[in-house]
Amino acid sequence: IKKQQQDVLGFLEANKIEFEEKDIAANEENRKWMRENVPEDSRPASGNPLPPRLFNDSRYLGDYEAFFEARENNAVYAFLGLTAPPGSKVGVPASHHDL
Repeated sequence: IKKQQQDVLGFLEANKIEFEEKDIAANEENRKWMRENVPEDSRPASGNPLPPRLFNDSRYLGDYEAFFEARENNAVYAFLGLTAPPGSKVGVPASHHDL
């Protein structure tokens, strides 16, 4: 979990994407908020959803696997619900010619 969190944070920092990190280990309020805002179909069959989970305000975006897949497809800005900066290669999904 720690490695995945560092991976996400490192990417956001490197691309100067503003974010707020919510610590669920030390803060019961954050833990409760995350559990309530992860959609039913994105929760594990048993137990509680584990971090990292990504949100845009209170809109659930996905877990680490979804983030990783978006990054692999150069579609992170779209995944995050953000507009890619001009000249960015990280916002536009790769065309079929690139596959």
